[in-house]
Amino acid sequence: MSDRGSDQTEAVVPFAPKLNPRSDLSDPLEKAGHLILDMVRQASGNAQASYQQAAGMSRKLSAQLRSAEDRIRELETKLRHHEERADRAERWLHHISVEIEQKFFSRDRAESIR
Repeated sequence: MSDRGSDQTEAVVPFAPKLNPRSDLSDPLEKAGHLILDMVRQASGNAQASYQQAAGMSRKLSAQLRSAEDRIRELETKLRHHEERADRAERWLHHISVEIEQKFFSRDRAESIR
């Protein structure tokens, strides 16, 4: 069991202690601390900017990819349409060729045999 009372408050240690505005900046420790915090802030800002740039590029490329996929589907549909038309045209050409062969050349053979 805990011997803490329910009315007692817990001590909270802040993540980043508040700096005394009257701190002595001639103290090397103070200067180093401020310098490190400035560098951390700068690194954070750079990381945020890089993230924003990467996220923007990701959105742009994703939209381009979707657009390209849509165009591919459209072209594949057109390709199937034209392939079917080419097949039909080939069948018609074959049918016409057979008809010409039967109508014109079969008669010539029959007459030349006589």
